[in-house]
Amino acid sequence: MKIEQIYTGCLAQGAYYIMSEGEAAIIDPLRETQPYIEKLKKDGAELKYIFETHFHADFVSGHIDLSRKTGAPIVYGPTAQTEFEALIAEDGQIFRLGKVAIKILHTPGHTLESSSYLLIDEEGNEKVLFSGDTLFLGDVGRPDLAQKAADMTREELAGLLYDSLYQKILPLNDDIIVYPAHGSGSACGKNMQKETVDTLGNQKKTNYALNQKDKADFVAAVTEGLLPPPTYFGMNVAMNKNGYNSFEEVLSRGLNALSPDQFEETAKNSGALVLDVRNNQKFAEGFIPQSVNIGLDGDFAPWVGALIIDVNQPLLLVTDKGYEEEAVTRLSRVGFDNVLGYLKGSFETWKKSGKETDVVNRISALYFEKETREKKARILDVRKESEYNAEHIEGAYSRPLAYINEWINEINQEEHFYIHCAGGYRSMMAAGILMARGYRNFTEIEGGFNAIATTDVPKSDFVCQTRLLK
Repeated sequence: MKIEQIYTGCLAQGAYYIMSEGEAAIIDPLRETQPYIEKLKKDGAELKYIFETHFHADFVSGHIDLSRKTGAPIVYGPTAQTEFEALIAEDGQIFRLGKVAIKILHTPGHTLESSSYLLIDEEGNEKVLFSGDTLFLGDVGRPDLAQKAADMTREELAGLLYDSLYQKILPLNDDIIVYPAHGSGSACGKNMQKETVDTLGNQKKTNYALNQKDKADFVAAVTEGLLPPPTYFGMNVAMNKNGYNSFEEVLSRGLNALSPDQFEETAKNSGALVLDVRNNQKFAEGFIPQSVNIGLDGDFAPWVGALIIDVNQPLLLVTDKGYEEEAVTRLSRVGFDNVLGYLKGSFETWKKSGKETDVVNRISALYFEKETREKKARILDVRKESEYNAEHIEGAYSRPLAYINEWINEINQEEHFYIHCAGGYRSMMAAGILMARGYRNFTEIEGGFNAIATTDVPKSDFVCQTRLLK
């Protein structure tokens, strides 16, 4: 028997490949399926099942393409309804895979169709739980995403989740290995551990949600402090339920090399957003006016979803040379399939063509210290609220990047301000959006709070973020 966790860090997502006696199953595959096809060929295995733990909200699964290419059925838990052919399993149904078996446990709460998969070895021992978004390491799935579809409150869904955990999962043996669908950084939970595998016994001891005295306390604990889900989540759910264009078609359209003139004309005629995916330093030094920077070198796909929102938005890409395919691929993972092409030769060809360019007013942390030593400065901290609460510049305002569309209109265009994040990734996103909306009365701080912390700029007392969560 072979079990492989295929973890994608920028999405904090875990897919799973299981193989026994030449038969394989894949749980929650990513959008691009070729790596799975190659793995099957290498192992000389036949894909027997594609298991989906639920209708994912934070990424588009590769289940439809993978089924089309291999003929393997797509399996969902009870109550799932799809626009494509799928095997809707019964609670407790057993699927044979070589010498092992996989048992479906219907565990609603995160969504109504949410299910976990229990692997049973050839001797009949329950060994591994693929827990989907029902049980994370350190947390459980948020119970607010399916409210509208389920016609239930988040408290009612949290009650269902409690029953699923306490009736289906907690009675299992402590030595069972838990493989969740997500890890730290995912918006599907609020308190996940950085580890991606653990024993159920350890989770029973350390997971706050599994240590509540009763159902009422559990409901209160898991619904407390939930941030609004990213708007693109609903669109990804719809794609996972109803279907989508093949990844190969999306990739072929997106890899359309455009000269500066063609790029400019396409942008003008299509209403496309110019998305510059180079790192923040390169963007600061020069970019196409009205473009937005979301760097491939960070949590790219989730930030695209949070800031661009509409998966149907036409996009034109500016990438470093050789990164065009990676950009289109990572956009497709969160459903942004409408890439019309990319700037051939990267930003250098645009600059050489003599077309208009722009720059961000960026200064070092040391220069920021010098500039603000003897004058009161307006400072916007675009990190998450928990980061701000842990430590921040004295007098700075907390304005998380995720809510820029809400606070941007509060800005006085006549008053200068400074912006920073932790290291420059998020503040450069904010800078691009601000400039695209006509704001130029600001300075971005290179290196963010990490660099500012090494200066004598007055800061609040540090409070450990783990304490803030308790």
